[in-house]
Amino acid sequence: MLNKVQLIGHLGRDPEQRQTKDGNAVTTLSLATSERWKDQAGQRQERTEWHRIVLFNRSAEVAGQYLTKGSRVYLEGRLQTRQWQDQAGQERTTTEIIAERMTMLGNKGAKDAGSSPNGAAPFDDELPF
Repeated sequence: MLNKVQLIGHLGRDPEQRQTKDGNAVTTLSLATSERWKDQAGQRQERTEWHRIVLFNRSAEVAGQYLTKGSRVYLEGRLQTRQWQDQAGQERTTTEIIAERMTMLGNKGAKDAGSSPNGAAPFDDELPF
């Protein structure tokens, strides 16, 4: 079965960094993607979707260090739904995108530390062997 998501969007807020009990880095992003079209009357319309992105280990560290609110990023990952019980005892469910690949894309006014000359700084967790 195939479970793959590809998104290009802008961060709606600064990354949220934390660590697991084992000391592994975890970073959560709020990513906005927008769709634009003209309606039947010729008026421009826009709809924005918000996505919860979770990164682990080295990619989480890179995202926390270099991304800020407004940063433009390309992400590949998979959908995952999880359930938990909140402090009030209510059952909660969320669907997240577990990022497996991230590429920072250049954008005006964003922190540009560590980017390559063409404005993109790819990060890929995969080992070549």
